[in-house]
Amino acid sequence: MRKSLIVFVAMFTALAAFAPAAAGGGMADVTQEEPTCEFPFEGEDATGETVTVEEEPDSVVALQPSDAQVMHEIGAEEKLDGMPVGEYTDYLGADEELDITEDDGVTPVTEEVIDRDPDVVLAANALEGDDLIDQLRDAGLDVYVFPTEDSLDGVAENVRLTGEIVGECDGAEDALEEFEERLETIEATVEDEEQPLAYYEMGDGFTAGEGTFQDELITTAGVDNLGAEAGIEGWAEISEEVVVEEDPEWIIYGESWGDEPPVSEAVMGTTAYQNEQFVAVNDQFMSQPGPLVVEAIEEIVAEVHPEAYAEAVDETEDETDDADEADADDTAADDANEPADDAEDDSIPGFGVPAVVAALVAVLAVLARRR
Repeated sequence: MRKSLIVFVAMFTALAAFAPAAAGGGMADVTQEEPTCEFPFEGEDATGETVTVEEEPDSVVALQPSDAQVMHEIGAEEKLDGMPVGEYTDYLGADEELDITEDDGVTPVTEEVIDRDPDVVLAANALEGDDLIDQLRDAGLDVYVFPTEDSLDGVAENVRLTGEIVGECDGAEDALEEFEERLETIEATVEDEEQPLAYYEMGDGFTAGEGTFQDELITTAGVDNLGAEAGIEGWAEISEEVVVEEDPEWIIYGESWGDEPPVSEAVMGTTAYQNEQFVAVNDQFMSQPGPLVVEAIEEIVAEVHPEAYAEAVDETEDETDDADEADADDTAADDANEPADDAEDDSIPGFGVPAVVAALVAVLAVLARRR
C-alpha cells in the first residue's frame, strides 16, 4: 500500500514539476490578471486543441484530484457532476455518487465520464497524452487539458483559467487573492531567516530532488532540500549513507505515516531525528498542484521558523484590519455625502439611518470576505 502511494505521488506530479526556487526562499510572482467570464469561452489547451465552451457550464467533470480541489476552492463545487472520490480527495468531503474512478480513486473510467454528459471536462496535465482524452473527445465532450505548471504562478494561472471556463470568476479572483496574500506572508517570514537542511522522506527511502513539485514547496518554505543538494533529479531512492553524511536538521514527511517519519535505523542517528525535529505535512496538499499547496508550505514554515512566521502573520492581520477600517470609513464617508431621500428622516444631516445601515453592511461584507 505504501509503495503504491509513493508511486502515485511520483506519477501524479511528474508532469507538474516545478522549477527549483532560488536560494534564500525565492518566491514566484503569482500576480495574475483578473479572470474574465465571457461566453463563448475559447482557448487553446495543453494538447494544442482549441476548446470552445458555448455557454456557462451547469455540469462539470473534474478528472483528477487537483481539478476537483480547484473547483472547490473557487466555490464551484455545486457544478461538479463527477470527480475522483477516495483517499486523495477525502478532504473535499465529496459524495460517493460523484466518483468517476476505478477502485484506486484516481484513474478515471471513460464510460463513467461519458455517461454523465458534462458541459465541460477538466483534465490536469498528468493526463496529457492519455488515450482517455481522445476517447472523451471522440464521444463529443469538450475536454480542457491544463498546461504543465513550472512555478507557483502556474498553479495560479490554472485557478484563473478554471474560473473562466466554468463561469466562476468572482470565486477564482477571491481564491487567487488569498493564495497571493498567504505566499506574501511566507516570503516575509523566510526572507531574513537561515535555511536549515531538510530531508523529505516519501517512504521506502524515496525522496524528491531537483526539478520536482516538492522541491519547490520545500525551498519556498525557507529550507534547503537534501535531495536536491545531493544531486538527485526527480523522484528517486536515496542511500541512507548519503542522508547520514548530509545530516539534515529537519525531516519532512507525509502525515499519513503517523507520529514519526518512516526512516531507517541509520537515519535515526541524524541531528533531525535525535532532536525530534519533524514536520508532518498533509500528503494531498504536498502532491496535488492546486491552491492548497500553500497549506503544505505553511506547515513547514510554522515548524521550522515559528517565531518569524508568527510575527509575519501578526503583521499581515494588522495590515488587513487597517485596510478593512479604511474601507469602512471611506464607505461611511461616501454615504454621508449622498443627499437624503427624505429630509424628515435625516435627523443627522448627511448621515441618517440608511447611511448607518449601509456602512454596517459594508463592514460586514469586508469581514465576510476574510477567511
